[in-house]
Amino acid sequence: MRWVATVPGAGSRPPASRPRGRGGRYSGPPSYDIPPRWGFPHVVWRWPTAVPGTNSAVLVPSQRLLLIARNAVAVLWALAGLAAVAAGAEIWRYALLVLSRDTALDPAVVGASDVLVLTFALLTFVMTVFAVAVTVWWLLVARTAAAEEAGQRPPRSTGQVLVGVLVPGVNLVLAGPILAELEHAATRRPANRRPRPSRLVLSWWAAWVGNAVLLVLTVVWRAREGVQAQVDAVFLTALTDLTALVLAVLTVRVVRRFTRLLAPVEEQWVRPPRVLRVANAPELPRRARPRTAAR
Repeated sequence: MRWVATVPGAGSRPPASRPRGRGGRYSGPPSYDIPPRWGFPHVVWRWPTAVPGTNSAVLVPSQRLLLIARNAVAVLWALAGLAAVAAGAEIWRYALLVLSRDTALDPAVVGASDVLVLTFALLTFVMTVFAVAVTVWWLLVARTAAAEEAGQRPPRSTGQVLVGVLVPGVNLVLAGPILAELEHAATRRPANRRPRPSRLVLSWWAAWVGNAVLLVLTVVWRAREGVQAQVDAVFLTALTDLTALVLAVLTVRVVRRFTRLLAPVEEQWVRPPRVLRVANAPELPRRARPRTAAR
């Protein structure tokens, strides 16, 4: 026995093609003698970066901004917690110094205070370095996303932004305007208008300057000699830690607000769309299935 494969409907004449001009009327969807075997894969719709054949490894700035903002917020909250504990340790040391004027202190209590102050001062410093790095990274990506959204070039180059944020002294003056420019672009305001910072940006700028000023005063006071100078340095250190706590919380608010403006849809709340049903669709004419068609 020999098997012979034949095309279904090979003996029937193909339907005559209907001429259609440039301005001709729509004659309906195409029809087939047999159900076509081609089709789309039975999967849910996917984002363009996940379609085979596209460059899925490169994320658009808005997607990168969501990922970086999530990490930045986590690091900033960790910094806020460490700064709060460090401030409490400095306040405890200040209270012990006040009590030591009249009574002798237990060496175990003094040793515990020293360990607490040194440990959380070191942890706060290390976490500050990480927080500055991830926040500056977020700032650069946010500027790129805002520029692409507005179809304009950023008002400052990347080098100018790094100098205005990282160089001591210069960052006290330029950090606020750089953040105000980002807010101006994120809120889709006209490019020919002068940026007017919001209360959140002004509060962040004030906390930034206040923390820097207190840090310089603390370093200067610790270099002085005398018992009173040491007590004042402990009090200034506690104030510096408290302002660092406020600055970290305000930075979290800034990062979240600007990220929502530039990427309003968060990935964790997005569900892939899929077709559940089609309502009120017209019935399409179907031809009878030939008996010779393969199942």
